[in-house]
Amino acid sequence: MIGDMAHKYRNRNKEFTMANHLVIVESPAKVKTIKKFLGSNYEVDASGGHVRDLPKSQLGFDPEHDYEPKYITIRGKGELLSNLRKAAKKADKIYLATDPDREGEAISWHLMQALKEDPSKMRRISFNEITKTAVKNSIKQPRDLDMNLVDAQQARRMLDRMVGYTISPLLWVKVKRGLSAGRVQSVALRIICDREDEINSFIPEEYWSLEGEFRVKGEKKPLQAKFYGTDKKLPIHNKAEMDELLGKLENAEYEITEVKKGERIKNAPLPFTTSTLQQEAAKTLNFSTQKTMRLAQQLYEGIDIKGSGTVGLISYLRTDSTRISQEADEAARTYIGEQYGENYVSTSGKMVKKDQKIQDAHEAIRPTDITRTPVMVKESLSRDQFRLYQLIWKRFTASRMSAAKYETTSVKISAGEYTFTVAASKIIFDGFMSVYMQEEDNQKGNVLSQSLEKGMKLQLTELKPEQHFTQPPAHYTEASLVKALEEQGIGRPSTYAPTITTIISRRYVSKEQKNLYVTELGEVVNNIMKQAFPSIVDVRFTAMMEGLLDCVEEGTVQWKTVVRNFYPDLKRDVDAAEKELEKVEIQDEVTDEICDVCGRNMVIKYGPHGRFLACPGFPECRNTKPYYEKIGVACPKCGKDVVLKKTQKGRKYYGCIDNPECDFMSWQKPSAKKCPVCGSYMVEKGNKIVCSETTCGYVEQKSKED
Repeated sequence: MIGDMAHKYRNRNKEFTMANHLVIVESPAKVKTIKKFLGSNYEVDASGGHVRDLPKSQLGFDPEHDYEPKYITIRGKGELLSNLRKAAKKADKIYLATDPDREGEAISWHLMQALKEDPSKMRRISFNEITKTAVKNSIKQPRDLDMNLVDAQQARRMLDRMVGYTISPLLWVKVKRGLSAGRVQSVALRIICDREDEINSFIPEEYWSLEGEFRVKGEKKPLQAKFYGTDKKLPIHNKAEMDELLGKLENAEYEITEVKKGERIKNAPLPFTTSTLQQEAAKTLNFSTQKTMRLAQQLYEGIDIKGSGTVGLISYLRTDSTRISQEADEAARTYIGEQYGENYVSTSGKMVKKDQKIQDAHEAIRPTDITRTPVMVKESLSRDQFRLYQLIWKRFTASRMSAAKYETTSVKISAGEYTFTVAASKIIFDGFMSVYMQEEDNQKGNVLSQSLEKGMKLQLTELKPEQHFTQPPAHYTEASLVKALEEQGIGRPSTYAPTITTIISRRYVSKEQKNLYVTELGEVVNNIMKQAFPSIVDVRFTAMMEGLLDCVEEGTVQWKTVVRNFYPDLKRDVDAAEKELEKVEIQDEVTDEICDVCGRNMVIKYGPHGRFLACPGFPECRNTKPYYEKIGVACPKCGKDVVLKKTQKGRKYYGCIDNPECDFMSWQKPSAKKCPVCGSYMVEKGNKIVCSETTCGYVEQKSKED
């Protein structure tokens, strides 16, 4: 009997050691790293992202049969799927190790369906970082699929498909080009267009500032102070007000009435989420959102580090949480204590308010090992990988450090009934700033002499008045657009980069330096969307849809309920728009421009870069010319026609038809009227006409004739 038991034990042990476990990840880049962690009993394969999707050739679901989606194998994935099926057949256990988010959960579900294996031998595992500890722990804690996450992804995919596949053909008909609309993309375009309208209708307002320079007894350096007002702040609107004020101040007595010392604390920043990483990388490293995500993906999946093999350097990159695991937090505090001293270790665990649904299974973006400093891995990284890793490492380290402390001094100087103020600060403890500084931290504060005391008389050496004009809102950059999308609840971390990339690649928006500008094409598409599909481009409606999708993720709303409620309204709007379009027969607009090849009148066509002139005799005559729309205004410089033009990237401007001989150009539409005050040309801004010379400031209401 004992012999039988021993035999069974030996056989069982043999089976155990020979066990064949299959681990399926998304990216081929992870395979080698994870295989190294798990050893010879584990086969590791990659799905290369999704293996099944809705068909490209049709809507992909049936509204008549309760919106059941029709999934097919993605073209080109047949062989890969066949190899995965073979490997799955041989395996005793299959671990689905796709990314730890909604999309990853859906890929695992599709794999389950496509592999056609016994569901009991398939388990889901997820890890937030690609390290030996994290991967091995995940194997010990397999789980069932989270169908709420899967359903949330299905709902998103179908809503995106509904918008894209029903509206895009209409845009094609209306604008006569292969355009597209998207649930998030169209709202992002609307946000940029609204900002552009604000900028175009903005009228600068004049205001003045005043600085005083004072001599302090016994000091070589003069004291610079800013004019404040009386007991409350006094705005100075124009030169007349300034002149009146200067007259009162010229002979005033200047005396220090208050010297107040205090302490200001600047708290450490929170670690990065996807959105804040994109914003900071754009500001400090000049990276596009797409580039940031690509580099972060590489750092997450693993880099070949000299002496260590392939190592995942950062935790998962798609997250809207600022939470940090207890282990990582403790490791960071230990490291900071050893490297910088105990007084640099943060004493409080920072909590953050949860304004919206946060995928809190995730952590913030952090280094997988804080002791692996940027300098240690610099040789193994490309320049850009290093810069991004350094940014993440510094931000995370700083987030676990003490606050910086400033000594502040504020001085009030009386001048009769008026007051000047001086504010100064100096760092007395750098705290987290010894590791991480942002743009605003670098600004040097005033350094004040210690000899300043209450009751001290000062001698005025100079008053420096300065004219200013209020500035319009800034054009969106990729960073500020990400911030706006996040604040307004549009899209989620994973969608920001592809959304921005899409609207730029479709030429709806052009990127010049860092700024995003709407192109003529973008304006046309946005106007059609606002007119025909107001709810699709409504910011509040889109944010509400995001909220409902988050409810699906939480399991409080059924995914088909969202789809059932959305599609009929969309279908009604599409049908109405189609009828409207039927009434409008869009013909080529004939112009007076004669084709210099065959003599026909040329017509206006739409191309990838907007409108152009083409010969109607196509294909026999293929002559084309740029199309310049005359605006009925003479050039202020040479008197020839001003025409609407576009930059290479599609941004609209107004220039002389005689360019390059005449270099006149204006971003705003010129008016035929001259300024009655200074004689400069005027420009249209919303319902007003404004002098182009900002120092003039003349404004009048636009009349009907204008």
